Amino acid sequence: MKVDVSSAVAVRLGFVLMPQFSMGAFAGFADLLGLLDARSDAPGPCAWEVVADTLLPVRSASGIQVVPGDLLGNPARFDYVVVVGGPLTPAVAASPRLLSWLRQAARGGRYLVGLCNGVFALAQAGVVQNHRLCVAADMYDDFIQRHPAISPDWLVTDRPLVQDRRRLSCSGGAAVTELAVRVLRRHVPEAELRRALRCLQIEPGEVRHQVQPPPPDVPADSPLPVRRAVLLMQQYAGQALSLPDLAARLGLSPRQLQRLFKTHLGTTPQAYARTLRLRLADWMLRSTDKSIADIASDCGFSDAAHLGRLFRAAHGVAPGTWRRTAKAENTV
Repeated sequence: MKVDVSSAVAVRLGFVLMPQFSMGAFAGFADLLGLLDARSDAPGPCAWEVVADTLLPVRSASGIQVVPGDLLGNPARFDYVVVVGGPLTPAVAASPRLLSWLRQAARGGRYLVGLCNGVFALAQAGVVQNHRLCVAADMYDDFIQRHPAISPDWLVTDRPLVQDRRRLSCSGGAAVTELAVRVLRRHVPEAELRRALRCLQIEPGEVRHQVQPPPPDVPADSPLPVRRAVLLMQQYAGQALSLPDLAARLGLSPRQLQRLFKTHLGTTPQAYARTLRLRLADWMLRSTDKSIADIASDCGFSDAAHLGRLFRAAHGVAPGTWRRTAKAENTV
């Protein structure tokens, strides 16, 4: 849909589809826009289009291709720029032309939205400094490796949706529609928005109290504080949050948190956090060329010897041997 520049349009959105983007995330936003515009023959309250630095089709993660409607052009014609990413860590970096365009949009005061791994492009463009940013928990390690200048304190992995001033981001799924509702509620009459949501069989606010999916070893039906705690431990693995600090972030006492972990995971928060830190060290040994001392520091261990003792206890071999074996297996 070509953006209407008339004053009758309440909000204008430009969508940028990254390679291997999530069709579900795109549809979660676009379906709602389409229903708002389909209620009559008159121009709808929303104008939107897909733009790119070329007019070549963009392939989604499902294999469906979408042809952009226009080149990037001047971002000032949009109120919101929505970068739709995919469900996996991006295989390639965003193009210099797109990064420059995103910086231009930020300087012009546009709202910038990152869906799924679209936040990688926003971070690469340097337009999310000192803004809270939602990063999918299973992409977190890759994100901090690619963007070490962004402090973990600004990243959110225990919730699926974040808005911080003119930056919005979400990890995908149902949170995309909730994000779309937050945007459109500022520009569209509530009655029209609710009518469109009913057509989609969606109840507003469904994801308000949800968290991102926890790691596979945590049951999905675990209590909310347990799932949030695990995601926070994963995010702050390199800083090793103390038990009182972690409990305070969850609104619990340390004793309550310990009791929940023992009941539902059969372990203590401290032991589970140590397992996560060792898991991160394992990933870094396999995926980076960092020294073992640097990995120990990044994973919250006091030194390489401390990491070595715990790693040998968990895996039966020293970190250096583990790394050499992993590299040899990858070359076979």
